[in-house]
Formats: sequence, C-alpha cells, structure tokens
Amino acid sequence: MIEAMACGTPVIAYRRGSVPEVIDHGVTGFVVEGVDEAVCAIARLGELRRAECRRAFDERFSAARMARDYLKVYRRVLERSDGRVSQGSGVRSQGQG
Repeated sequence: MIEAMACGTPVIAYRRGSVPEVIDHGVTGFVVEGVDEAVCAIARLGELRRAECRRAFDERFSAARMARDYLKVYRRVLERSDGRVSQGSGVRSQGQG
C-alpha cells in the first residue's frame, strides 16, 4: 500500500490489518468490505488525485519523516535518562565502577 502511494497510485483494499490506518478512504484509495464494493470502487478511481496519494505518502511515510520521528524519540530518551543507561541493560551508567 505504501509503495503504491509513493508512486501516486490509489489503493483498493479490504478492511484487514493495517489497511484502515494506512489508506485514507476516499483520498488515497478505498477501504472495502467485499468483492462487490471493490468493483464499485474501481469505477470511482477517477474521483481520486494521484498527487494527493503522493502527498499523503510524503507526509506520513517518507524516509525524511521517519528520520525526524526517530530523532524526536532519541532526544526524549536521552532527556529522560540524563545520559545514563538504565539498570539491567548490561551497560554501566557513568560513575559506576
């Protein structure tokens, strides 16, 4: 799904697993319940904009976005740990002998 969105290709997928979290129904594709809905969704593909699929990918799944999110998490962890590694990690904190 994500690779299709990166290419600006709308997705039609069954409501299983992560589909509802990845596809914005009516924007980046259609989330369907069965074959009949999937067939109807094919006829509606003209309503969707390929550029919007790509924009959604860039906003949510690009490498740059993921790298920024990782940096935020790392900063939070460092701020909470005050430069020390937690007990039980097998690595000694500063000042321990």
